[in-house]
Amino acid sequence: MKRSIYILTGLVLLFSCKEPKVRKPKQHSTTNFYKEVLDQNKKLNELENKRIEYLISQDTLHQYKSSSNGFWYTFIQKDTINHVVPKENDLVTIQYTIQDVNGNPIYAKQERTYKVDKEDFIPGLQDGIKLMKEGETVTFIVPSYRAYGVVGDGNKIGINQPLKSTLTLIKIKQKTNENK
Repeated sequence: MKRSIYILTGLVLLFSCKEPKVRKPKQHSTTNFYKEVLDQNKKLNELENKRIEYLISQDTLHQYKSSSNGFWYTFIQKDTINHVVPKENDLVTIQYTIQDVNGNPIYAKQERTYKVDKEDFIPGLQDGIKLMKEGETVTFIVPSYRAYGVVGDGNKIGINQPLKSTLTLIKIKQKTNENK
């Protein structure tokens, strides 16, 4: 009996002591991965732009213009007399609301003073402010890649969420040589 236990134990040890088979890692091409992500983002942006264009076509009360900076805008109140627009470093006082593209409120009306191109603000609206004159009100539709993109704002604005904002430029305080 003892002898058969020794033989059995010896056989188990003999057959269980094989060399482990080395597994090689899978080869992932980062170029292909980035290309796939880029292609997906292009498709997402294309779909988002088509959706925005459809919503704009349904708004028969306003004529939207497409900006070279990737957003759409329409003047609600336009100033044809004043020709001063804000430039980098100018202090502007603005009042604005943030909505989803269907008009559902995200953030209620807010007022703030903003230093043009020097403070954190929605990129599409940063560019939009520079199209406005004092006293004008403009509605902007900003695709997600010109808003908060794939991260959202960490609060109420979700990932890849296009935004609609009605913004009034209340005051422009232009920079002077002493204010630089």
